[in-house]
Amino acid sequence: MFDLIIIWSWPAWLSAWIYAGRYKLKTLIIWEMPGGIITQSHLIENYPGYESISGIDLMVKFAEHANKSWVEIMQEKIVEVWKNGNNFILKTSTWKILETKTILIATWNKYRKLWVPWEKEFLGAGVSYCATCDWMFFRNKDVVVVGGWNTAITEALYLAEICNKVHIVHRRDQFRAEEIRLEKAKNHEKIEMHLNNWVEEIKWNWFVEEIVLKNWEIIKAGWIFIAVWNEPDTSVFDSLNLEKDENWYIKTKPNQATSCPWIFAAWDISTWSNKFKQVIMAAAEWSLAADSVHNYLQSLRD
Repeated sequence: MFDLIIIWSWPAWLSAWIYAGRYKLKTLIIWEMPGGIITQSHLIENYPGYESISGIDLMVKFAEHANKSWVEIMQEKIVEVWKNGNNFILKTSTWKILETKTILIATWNKYRKLWVPWEKEFLGAGVSYCATCDWMFFRNKDVVVVGGWNTAITEALYLAEICNKVHIVHRRDQFRAEEIRLEKAKNHEKIEMHLNNWVEEIKWNWFVEEIVLKNWEIIKAGWIFIAVWNEPDTSVFDSLNLEKDENWYIKTKPNQATSCPWIFAAWDISTWSNKFKQVIMAAAEWSLAADSVHNYLQSLRD
C-alpha cells in the first residue's frame, strides 16, 4: 500500500517527488517512458535562475535535486484505475496490481493532428510533431511549421538555425505567442509567415514535396512540423468520473484536488493554472498538490 502514486510527466512530478520525499510519504512514481514534452524544448528563457537553458538540461537539474528524496520509481504503463473503498487500485500493462491512498495525475497532452491527406502515412518521413526530436531530418531543407502558440514560434526559431527556410502557417490573423519570441520570428530572415491560412493537403512523390494551403497556395517543403494546441490524455481515468471542462481538461480546485476525493491533478491536463503551459506552473502546482496530499494523510492519523 502506497501513500501516494504519481502518474508522471516532467517537470510536474519532479517537484512533487521532492516534497513527497521531504514529507516521508511512501511514494511510487510510474512513468511510461523517460522524459516528457519539456525535454523536447530547444530553449527555455523564462524559468527563474536560468537566463537561457535547454529543456533537457533544466530537467537534469530537477532530477539531480529530486534524487536526494527517497521514492520508488517504476517504468510501466497504467491501463486501468478504479476505486476500492477509500483507496485506489491501478493495473499496469504487464498486469501488475498496485494500491494507493492518493493519486497525483501528471500525464501530458497528446499531439493534436491536422487530419489532412497523407499526414498519417508520412509520420516520421516528412511529417513530425517534435522538431527537436527529428532535427536531423530537417537540416538544410525548406520546412513548414503549423501553429500560432509558443511551441510553434519557438520551434520555428530553432528550425531557422538549421534549415534553409521556415514557413509558419497559422489559421488566425494574429499569433498567441509571447511577444518577445514573436518579434524574433518576425525579424528573422529565414522565417516567412502565412496568416489566415491552413493546410489542406500534403503532396508527395516518394517523399513529401509540397504543402497545399486553403487558398491553393503551394509551399515547396520537405517536412511539415505540426505544433497546434494539444489535447489532454486522461482517458485511463474515465472510470473515476472526474469532472472536466468542454475541452476535456480535468477541473481542479485551488489545492489541485479534483472532483474525486483524494485524486489530484496539475498542469497540462488540468484547469487551475488557466491552461498556462509553463514549467514554473508545473513545478508550483505539483508542490502544492504534494502538500495537499500530506495534509490529507495527516488528517487520517490525527
